[in-house]
Amino acid sequence: MKKYSYIMLLLLAAGVLYQCTTHKLLAVATNPPKADISSSPVVPADQSISKMKLEPGMAISLVASEPLISTPVAITFDKKGRIWALEMEDYMPDTAGHGEDVPNAKVVILTDKNKDGVMDTRKVVIDSLVMPRAFCLIENGILVAEPPRLYYYELANDKPVKRTLVDAKYTDGGNVEHQPNGLYRGLDNWIYNANSAKRYRKKGDKWLIETAHEKGQWGITQDDQGRMYANDNSTNLDGDYFPPGLGLTNKNQKSLAGFNERTVADNRTFPIRPTPGVNRGYMKGILDDSLRLVNFTAACGPMIYRGGLFGPGYAFNAFVAEPSANLIKRDILTEKGNVVKGREAYHGREFLASVDERFRPVSLYDGPDGALYIVDMYRGIIQHRTYLTPYLKNEIDKRQLTKPLSCGRLYKVYPAGKKPVNVTFPDDPLKLVDLLGNPNGYVRDKAQQLLVDSKPQQAIAALRGALKSTNPLLVTHALWTLEGFGALQAGEVLALLKSAQWNIRMQALTVSPTVIGQNNYREFAGLLAQMVNDTTAAPYVGFVTNSIQPFDRKAADNILFSLAKKHPKNIYVSDAIVSNLQGREEAFQKQMLTYLPDTSLTINKRIDRVVTAIEEAKLNSDPKLMAKYYPKGVAMYGTVCKTCHGDDGNGIKSLAPPLNKSEIVNGNKITMISILLKGLTGPVKVAGHLYQAPEIGGEMPGFADNKDFTDDDLAQVMNFVRRSWQNKGDKVTSADVKATRTRLAARQKSFTIDELVTPAKADPSIKTN
Repeated sequence: MKKYSYIMLLLLAAGVLYQCTTHKLLAVATNPPKADISSSPVVPADQSISKMKLEPGMAISLVASEPLISTPVAITFDKKGRIWALEMEDYMPDTAGHGEDVPNAKVVILTDKNKDGVMDTRKVVIDSLVMPRAFCLIENGILVAEPPRLYYYELANDKPVKRTLVDAKYTDGGNVEHQPNGLYRGLDNWIYNANSAKRYRKKGDKWLIETAHEKGQWGITQDDQGRMYANDNSTNLDGDYFPPGLGLTNKNQKSLAGFNERTVADNRTFPIRPTPGVNRGYMKGILDDSLRLVNFTAACGPMIYRGGLFGPGYAFNAFVAEPSANLIKRDILTEKGNVVKGREAYHGREFLASVDERFRPVSLYDGPDGALYIVDMYRGIIQHRTYLTPYLKNEIDKRQLTKPLSCGRLYKVYPAGKKPVNVTFPDDPLKLVDLLGNPNGYVRDKAQQLLVDSKPQQAIAALRGALKSTNPLLVTHALWTLEGFGALQAGEVLALLKSAQWNIRMQALTVSPTVIGQNNYREFAGLLAQMVNDTTAAPYVGFVTNSIQPFDRKAADNILFSLAKKHPKNIYVSDAIVSNLQGREEAFQKQMLTYLPDTSLTINKRIDRVVTAIEEAKLNSDPKLMAKYYPKGVAMYGTVCKTCHGDDGNGIKSLAPPLNKSEIVNGNKITMISILLKGLTGPVKVAGHLYQAPEIGGEMPGFADNKDFTDDDLAQVMNFVRRSWQNKGDKVTSADVKATRTRLAARQKSFTIDELVTPAKADPSIKTN
């Protein structure tokens, strides 16, 4: 159950093709006219840039628009520089969502025939898709996520010749706003997603599926070190302090410090137009006195800029789209030790903003020319019906935002006065190896992917030579390309572990588990032991030590105890140690307490946290029994609630508090019914802990206005929650829901917990019987 759930827009589209004219347009957008909020007509593509205000010194040009492209939600580039676009023409055809099951969505290729930077032709590759989430080019084919399944299409001449089911449960539950997306090829050769706890990899004709750290809602990106970043709709930017393949070895450890951390805390937005068309614009604090959105409510499509074209001031910058406020924010990131934090680049303005309400940036990308590419799905209605409030429906109707639904634009941003030039990808494998050190991160990634996909054996010698380069980026990509070939040697990794450059040692540590074996574990254990004192390297040492255990547990444990003794208060080291303890947490806890008896030390607290969770899980109710008694409740929880509150009801970091053992869940049923109907905003205390932003999101929406769920459905989901895990709440009936709905019919705003604890403050009709 998500707070302001607008990121929907990331999946939009539908029906009527609006025939605007595509123009070759270049402009430095600086002084757009004032917005007229009495209407929001479609702005023809050739006038769209005139409605924008862009960072001084930057230029923006139109790359494609309708009818060449319709309702785009994601793009990628192939080695020829063509743009592949995912079009979602079946999302929310109207405010009731009628027709969302019509197979209108497509994968298309756009080509710039005359090389002037504007796309000229369109080719449909795959059609008749229903609500596709994401896609990814790999080898001679393409992955396409079409809920609930993930398919791989083998292609010949840009046409599918064979379809293989990769994952029947790519989207396992979750509503349209909270399903996996991204299919992002990481530095480590795995494919990652936002809103998913899975990663994928093609090995020959087989697909590997493994557990991954879950993060984000719409959009995923990486930095030069392969660390992942994402966000949710009310959060600017979250990220990992460590590469995504680490810390996945203890299934009892539900969350690890250093993953899914709040990277940028600044959530303020600065639209250049009034933005009344947001789902809870009627609530205090959502809009300012000029009706402009105060904080993110549809943050999505984050991108770490790695293009090189913008200059050194933009190195390690992040860009985040906010389509409900028609803008793109720029953040400046910094790294200190293991920690990456950031701040907004400017206060009071944005990198790019538009007065056009239909400008909906939903995804951002680096391109082969170093420019920043913007996917603008260009439409009015962006909120999914699951959470659509009567207020927003009225705003949509007032300004006739429902149609047309088949526009769409792609833009690119680059420094004014510079002409972006695409890097071409040669067939010669040795020339591709040279590109692994290119200043443009997109080019490096693409060169690595092309090499890994084809595995030309004549490139191996050049890749080994690149490991000796003084360019750390070239070394990094050569290392992971060899790993992708299956040709990386332990000796090469051992040598890089001794590098004077931390970033190279970091990559060598990260890749070490792929080469540690019976014949070399002693050498790795020796080097890991030497790195224990290095505070920045210590968490990596903890993660990698897990690969020593199968060969010598005593040696591995000696490293873990050394880490604990040296860094007993370091939460990242502590959780790295715990990641080694699958199935033996309690026994190791006893050893650790003998070694470090102070129970207040972070290491002991983090071990105890997992031991306690294991014991408490044994007390949970039987989920099969709950499904038998409350089938609709189980289905609704899986579709709407679990993405924020978790499968185990223990909440998800930065999203929502626990339901398990919650005083609200186990308390007065009228309180819980009131929250489910009208929503809850602000801090909430569970089991003595006060949950508030940024530990959780700002609001849980209510379902009083959602016609998809009956009173019986709501009663069932509450009964499921009130009887699941360790909860012992009394039964809720559909009559209870109906009566409460009637009493609260006139109420528009969400509750605060204080109102519900002291009902008379909010509504004398809410009784605490």
